[in-house]
Amino acid sequence: MSNKKTKINFPPWGETPERERGLFVNNILKSYKDVAALKGISFEVQKNELFGLIGPDGAGKTTLMRILTTLLLPDSGHVTMDGADVVKNYKTIRKSIGYMPGRFSLYPDLSVEENLQFFATVFNTTVKKNYGLIKDIYSHIEPFKKRLAGRLSGGMKQKLALSCALIHKPKVLILDDPTTGVDAVSRREFWEMLKNLQKKDITIMVSTPYMDEASLCDRVALIQSGKIMDVDTPDAIVQKFGRKILAVKATETYRLINDLRGHHKAEAVYAFGQYIHFTAIDDDIEVTEMEQFLKNKNHQSIIVEEIVPGIEDVFMGLMKAPPSLP
Repeated sequence: MSNKKTKINFPPWGETPERERGLFVNNILKSYKDVAALKGISFEVQKNELFGLIGPDGAGKTTLMRILTTLLLPDSGHVTMDGADVVKNYKTIRKSIGYMPGRFSLYPDLSVEENLQFFATVFNTTVKKNYGLIKDIYSHIEPFKKRLAGRLSGGMKQKLALSCALIHKPKVLILDDPTTGVDAVSRREFWEMLKNLQKKDITIMVSTPYMDEASLCDRVALIQSGKIMDVDTPDAIVQKFGRKILAVKATETYRLINDLRGHHKAEAVYAFGQYIHFTAIDDDIEVTEMEQFLKNKNHQSIIVEEIVPGIEDVFMGLMKAPPSLP
């Protein structure tokens, strides 16, 4: 998959008229009894944009998605889609959105073909009428159209759910953690499909806990504990971070983490795959200094490299940052 990015110039927050936005979310609050799930969420998604909501489980992504799809009422704030309010105009909204929830929610005892026909009927259309929109996706599972949906693999269920969400030709496609639980190949295929759908005048908003998927979006909102920490293009978010990161590796990973956390300059130490990412107070650390520190601790097969921060590094850094003043 190509990682080449097209530069997109987005207007400042709130300057685009609501009718020209694909999606406008303004100061949404939602609580479940004493638990605040969303704490003043605000952002906008431009028409035909592929927008990512990036955050771990429990960050508030699903609650927000359910509000956007008219399945849940916010406590306060408002959301508009193509200028229509999702509370006041919910019937109109439901006809213009496609929704793919995090859990497989189709009928397992119906065949692939029967599920697709059912959803087409619900929206007063036919599979034949909009087949061109789903052809590239549905063609992967069409050879198995007589198979019960409950007997499909994870990747095939994903393609069927996406086909059903698109069969009525929605203006906005909302996907809640669609790649959770599927293999790496299916994840890559799925994002290729989203990129192709974007070319068909569909605004796409997708939530995911996978930080590596952030780079595939035009813009992303980083969310944690019901708050938006930043909204920008993936490249811009990384550039704003501006911290020095050392990637460190040695034979005894557990002891390595403990020793790094005990370093007198340590600010943040996190495991990232086979490496440990180390951020120093005021970035006051050099590769040679770290190598000598680990040699003095009798570590073996030491590797220390200064690397370009990724979205995960930014996310962890934002989580540690003190809250901004109102």
